[in-house]
Amino acid sequence: MVHERFVHRFNREEPRQSALAYMRGLTAPLERKNGWTLAEEAGHAGPDRIHRLLNRIDWDADEVLGDVRDYVVEHLGDRNAVLVIDDTGFLKKGTRSAGVQRQYSGTAGRTENSQIGVFLAYATRRGRTLIDRRLYLPTSWTDDRDRCRQAGIDDSVAFETKVAMARAMVRRAIRDRIPFGWVTADAAYGYSKGWRFELEQADVFHVMATTRHDTVVTGWSIDHPVHDLFPGLPRQKWKRRSCGQGAHGPRVYDWARVEVRPWHREDRRHWVIARRSVRRPEEVSYYIAYCPTETTLDELISVAGSRWAVEECFQSAKQECGLDDYQVRRYPGWHRHMTLAMAAHACLTVLRARELDTEKAETDPPSSSPSAFPRSDA
Repeated sequence: MVHERFVHRFNREEPRQSALAYMRGLTAPLERKNGWTLAEEAGHAGPDRIHRLLNRIDWDADEVLGDVRDYVVEHLGDRNAVLVIDDTGFLKKGTRSAGVQRQYSGTAGRTENSQIGVFLAYATRRGRTLIDRRLYLPTSWTDDRDRCRQAGIDDSVAFETKVAMARAMVRRAIRDRIPFGWVTADAAYGYSKGWRFELEQADVFHVMATTRHDTVVTGWSIDHPVHDLFPGLPRQKWKRRSCGQGAHGPRVYDWARVEVRPWHREDRRHWVIARRSVRRPEEVSYYIAYCPTETTLDELISVAGSRWAVEECFQSAKQECGLDDYQVRRYPGWHRHMTLAMAAHACLTVLRARELDTEKAETDPPSSSPSAFPRSDA
């Protein structure tokens, strides 16, 4: 069990048991998962032990997260895995929770009083789960050090953009030798030329969404708009393909690619990929890809489609593991809750992968989705 991987991070039995009780409570079928309900589920007289675990007991959430990543790699590790970056919002009231302010939340689809967390997902054919997390701190926080100190934010924690957080997470995965083959992200992250260049310099293959206003180097121009590469493309260059299963069935689009950056090493290629809606052909999205020469369009489409894996992780982690059920206001407490919720999600993902392996051994493998989790003792 994943809990056994990091019990040594706690120096006393009480926090060890509290961490296990917390994870069990997060995966229990409770309507609300707050300090009181989790304490009741654990058989505690009150929420004090839960609150101490998140706010006062000395333990390093990053060390525990490293143990969780090791567990994920041991059971799901795949050199063709895709690292997926995205952020999600957590609606909050008041002004005291670390990082909270009125800001756009993709979860709500509008500007709301919320916290924003940037996450890294690990997506393989056998399952997908979250392996890193950072709380975004707007300048309204980092410019007010007194406010930061009250929320447990150390003076060394400076403002970072969400893209900078994403870059740091991928660097950490590389440093820790997490096996993976690709990186992908939506246009909020993929539009960064600086990050794409950093990935290319490290020879990290990627398929990054971008905007129609992005520009690339071609044989005709240094700053060629990506949207201008496709209008004259022959019809046979467009391929109708599914990039994965969605809530309403296969996500089918028309796809095409154009090679760019003509001066590069012989065994690598740069592509701009267009994804066009079948029903509304005027709706076109774009991706920038860096990959081995032999990579097919279908392979690039598969990587691009992996981006939705992080959305599935957010949905299942919130529904099944209480990712958004927390009552902590301080910066360390947020990371502690997220770490334990991610540990629970990783455990359920591994159990689901084992079930699918058993089904595959017994019968022809059915179409599967990791969203239907079995219950676990974490």
